[in-house]
Order: sequence, then structure tokens, then C-alpha cells
Amino acid sequence: MGQTLFDKIWDAHVVSSNEGFPDILYIDTHFIHEVTSPQAFDGLRARGLPVFRPKQTVATADHNVPTWNQHLPIKEELSRYQVDMLTKNCAEFGIELYGLGHPFQGIVHVIGPELGITRPGGTYVCGDSHTSTHGAFGAIAFGIGTSQVEQVMATQCLLQQRPKRMKIEVNGQLQKGVGAKDIILYIISKTSAAGGTGYAVEYAGDTIRSLSMEGRMTICNMSIEMGARCGLIAPDETTINYVKGREFAPKGEEWDKAVAYWQTLYSDEDADFDAILSFNAEDIEPMITYGTNPGMGIGVTQHVPETLSFEEKEQGSYKKALAYMGLHDDEQLLGKPIDYVFIGSCTNSRIEDLRQVAEFVKGKHKADNVTVWVVPGSKQVQEQAIREGLDKIFDAAGFPLREPGCSACLGMNEDKIPAGKYCVSTSNRNFEGRQGPNSRTFLASPLTAAASAITGKVTDIREFLKSEPELSELMN
Repeated sequence: MGQTLFDKIWDAHVVSSNEGFPDILYIDTHFIHEVTSPQAFDGLRARGLPVFRPKQTVATADHNVPTWNQHLPIKEELSRYQVDMLTKNCAEFGIELYGLGHPFQGIVHVIGPELGITRPGGTYVCGDSHTSTHGAFGAIAFGIGTSQVEQVMATQCLLQQRPKRMKIEVNGQLQKGVGAKDIILYIISKTSAAGGTGYAVEYAGDTIRSLSMEGRMTICNMSIEMGARCGLIAPDETTINYVKGREFAPKGEEWDKAVAYWQTLYSDEDADFDAILSFNAEDIEPMITYGTNPGMGIGVTQHVPETLSFEEKEQGSYKKALAYMGLHDDEQLLGKPIDYVFIGSCTNSRIEDLRQVAEFVKGKHKADNVTVWVVPGSKQVQEQAIREGLDKIFDAAGFPLREPGCSACLGMNEDKIPAGKYCVSTSNRNFEGRQGPNSRTFLASPLTAAASAITGKVTDIREFLKSEPELSELMN
């Protein structure tokens, strides 16, 4: 019997395995940020322990940082304290920090790939659930809790139960205006927010293969939103070409050795999966969520489901979600006025996302009723956008380019959506209060978000094809 990609990587990193106990799994790189690391550092101090392998720990400030005037002291007291503590802890324990002002600073799941730290065949963890992003490179990557952050700091290993394996295949040609974000929102809408619980999910099929690395990262990023332990995609030439030449990628003979290994990383034809799901790309239209978990998604032209279409035991929570969102049964979101648009987060803040949005909004201007935040995922993305003149396009359209950080994805910093306001967001979660107390979030793709910003209401990006056929290439 052949092996899955997941099992090949897992087995290569098992330090010790005993029946009836979790495996001891070696971790190649540990990413940390200011929110989930302070207690772990305190734990090491209390036990008189160093960070076991500080060179394999990568630190950055992202969750609590402001996205304006990063050269000034942080205004929010708690945010300032957490960022200051990260600086102090990294200095004390010998960890290099990509803090505010550093050319490598940014969202942890953006800087790892763009710096060449994330590579095929590795194991990556972080005290952040969207660590699954790194699985796009053909790696095992997952979020961990604060006590586990301390465990990795102390030993560079984790106690882990091997999850079940699921394969999700997507095949066929996507419609114009449909992209990676729509694919994953569609999958989650079909599997539910718990449909991947207990599984490591491998995404496959010719539709997935056709995606750029940025698109693949978007897919894997939201694996956690269907409850999966992690998501991964087998590496190929697209992967190898992306990693080549990056700051910390292997060089010379080491590069050749690495590529030879990466080319062995795929699921064997006779590999056994615990579950297999298949979807047709042609069935996917631009997606948008209507509720308070990412599984509550519909095609942008569809209507909010009827309460009676759910099992009786689910109807109470469904009504609560609709009440929070100010929606009702059978309502169509298309054309609904909005207040904010957020383009950013570890899901959709890479240079490809910004290029796509800039190309679309060139020569247009946002609606008067909408406030738009465009937040690059890293300092490198910000600088690249400026070099390409995207900032000028954004400014002309009323989409000011801010500075890097998690921003309005999670309402943990100064960028919060006001209570009761509707935001079309390219982020990954729409829970109650996720973007600010009592804020209301519609998750969507960068193109859907940009189109909605221009019209001032929830919009089907495909409508622009009718009057602007030159957008066809952009919308493939």
C-alpha cells in the first residue's frame, strides 16, 4: 500500500512512536507573534529553560500593530504592551525579531513563504490557527495552543496524534471572476464548518494545480475553517519556482538536493485516504457568507436559506446568526448596501491579491457610503506595491494603502468595524464580533470585495464583464 503525502512528511519527522501514545513530532520551524507567546516565555523562565533551538524560531509582530504611522508609539495600551513584551522576550532568549520597522515584518503566514522559510516537506507550527497556510507548499503546518508553544520552545518537538487523511479534489474550468477564495468558501459551504474535523486535508485536482502559490495559500489558509487539522497541496514546478531565489531558500548544491527531495513529495496512486470528496469547478460562482461561521456561504446570486431547511436542533442557532447579521430567510444579499470593505489578512494580502484589485479599480472610485482599507500582508508586499505604482492607483480610487498587519481581520488592534456596520472582507472568519464588537462580516474574494466597494453594495463581479470585456483576462 502506498503512502499519502501527509504520511510521508509525518513519518520523516517522528522522533518516537509508541502504540497508545501520541507521536513525538519534530518541528522544523516555529513561528511566533506577540499574542500567544508571552505565557510560553514566562513558562520557560519559571523552569529555568532556554529556547532549545532559537535559530528555528521566527518572530514577528502582526496581530496588535497599527496600520497607520507604525513609526510612532502604539496608541492602544494592551497592544503596545504585547508588542513590547515580544521585543523583550526575543532579546532575552536570543530570537531574531522582525518587528515594526524591520524590512521583513508582516503577518506571520505571509512572511514565512515570501522569505523562503516555508518549504516543501517541512513541519511548521505557530500559536495561530491559520498556520495551515504553509501547507500550500506540500508541508505539514498547523496551529497550536500556548502550552504547546512552550513545549516547542523547550524541545523543538510536539506530542501529536496522527490525524485521519482526507482528499478533496476540484476539477474543471472556473468561471470568469471565480478564484481561490471562492473555491474554499464553496468547499466549506458544502462540508460545513466542522466537516474536516479530525482530518489532514490534501487538496488535489486540475483546478487546484492551475492555481498560483498565492491561490494555494488561500485554499490551505482556510482549512481550519472546516475544522481540519491542516491542509496541504503536493509541490510541483509552481511551488519550486516560487521558492527559488528567496531570502532563506537553499542555494547551490543544497538547492539541487532540496528539489530532488521535493519531487518525491506526492501521494502514491494506491495511497489510502479515510475520506475523499470531489467537486466540479464549473459549479462554483463568486461566493459570499451570510452568517456567523464560514460554512454559512452561498453563491452571490443565491438567497439566504430558509430556517425550516435545517434540522430542528439547528434552527435556534441559525435564527440567532441571522438576527445578529440583520438578515432574514430567503433574503438576497446581491444589492445589499454595505459600509466597509477590508482587503487584507493572512488569507488575501499578498502582492497577487493587491495587483488584481488595483487592476480592477484602475480608473474607478469607491462609492461614497463605503470606507475601504487595503492592508498589505508584509513590509515586502507594501514596498513591492509602491514600486509597481499600485499605491497611486489605490489612492485615486479611494482605497488608501495602509501599513502591514492583521488589521481588521480580528478586531484586536485599532482597525475595528463599528457596531452594526456591514463589511465585505477578504479575511477568513465572520464570527460574532470578529472584526469589532457587534460588527457584521460578509466573507468574499478580493474581486468581490473590490467590486462591492465601487458600487457600495454586494456585487457580482461578473456583471463588470458586460461593460468592461477587457477585464476577462484579469478574471480568469
